[in-house]
Amino acid sequence: MSTETPTIEKTSCIFCNIVNKLENTEILYEDDDICVFRDIKPASDYHILTIPKRHIDDAKCLISSDKALVEKMLATAKELLTKNNLSIEDARFGYHWPPFRSVRHLHLHTIAPESKMGTIAKMIFMKNSYWFASPAYVVSRL
Repeated sequence: MSTETPTIEKTSCIFCNIVNKLENTEILYEDDDICVFRDIKPASDYHILTIPKRHIDDAKCLISSDKALVEKMLATAKELLTKNNLSIEDARFGYHWPPFRSVRHLHLHTIAPESKMGTIAKMIFMKNSYWFASPAYVVSRL
């Protein structure tokens, strides 16, 4: 009986590679279901991405059984804001809505303080727009 750990190979999905520790990315939080790390192009002082460890292309691919996962992603993001002494009320949360996404792996953006976001960032991460959906909207579709 072999006790060797199978080798995990890089894939074309950068976020799957981060989950599998194949990228040099600082993980801020992880458990069996999710992983959190900093956005490489922050839209404010604090900008994190919360992703499921299981590959899900985007918010349109979620199914009703994913509701608890999506709720956990938001709850974890809010906990990290609180732990970093940032206001949940002055934060922006959302998912890029297909086809308006650069990475095909579901990810929740958490940006704080929202009040420090620049004009371009406010456009890219515009609340309730065709391209940036709120967590509440995403959950309402499940």
